[in-house]
Amino acid sequence: MQNGVKAAIGASVVLVLAVGVRVGLIYRERNAPDNSVKPAAREVIADDDLVFLKKKRPDSMKDIKELVGSTVWVSAGGQMEYYPVAGHTAQYAKSAGTLLGAEPIVVKDAFEQVAPKAATFRIPGGEKQVLLVFTKPGETKAYAVPVGYRQDGQYTFYTDELFFYDDPHGLYKHWGPEIWKAVDTHQVILGMNERQVELSLGQVSKSTSKAYGDRMVVFANLGKPMAVTFVKNKVTAFRADQGF
Repeated sequence: MQNGVKAAIGASVVLVLAVGVRVGLIYRERNAPDNSVKPAAREVIADDDLVFLKKKRPDSMKDIKELVGSTVWVSAGGQMEYYPVAGHTAQYAKSAGTLLGAEPIVVKDAFEQVAPKAATFRIPGGEKQVLLVFTKPGETKAYAVPVGYRQDGQYTFYTDELFFYDDPHGLYKHWGPEIWKAVDTHQVILGMNERQVELSLGQVSKSTSKAYGDRMVVFANLGKPMAVTFVKNKVTAFRADQGF
């Protein structure tokens, strides 16, 4: 009888100890530092950086003339002066204006011409400049704009940097109608990012730092300088600035 009681007591003690050990293990597991390997955080890519921008990489007059008949849209707003043209001769002395961001042009022809030094500030002159002949949508008057040059028999073209080959309104449709209204009228509004303001006011600018999206940038804006402040890549303030 006594042996049975002892055995029962012993079994109870073992059971209590087992439960205690298990509770202790559970407590330690729940409160121990989490040293498990976690999956890497997925990089967040801005919608603008997901946009595919077509490149043509022309390197001959045959390549550049493949643009004839197509519409391209200005990417390098505020940089390219264009000129009246008669036949295959651009009247460099009579600037007709400056192409603006997202502006469409219809390519009609391409030709080479010796350029005066004054016309080689953006596009080098080389032995001859290469110019595109274009009209604006709905118009018949033709103009010419430099897009490259020839030197020692080799051509260098900048069309991939100067133009969108697809309508940017479709490429960046996620910008929404309010932003596009500002871009198309070449204005700046609160909340725009640097890429949007650059397309709206032009690429000629100077900034207070290299911290893209967190700085003040003064845009030349075709002689009407605009100082724009960005915080976390959003416009928070802007004003006219005569110090450009």
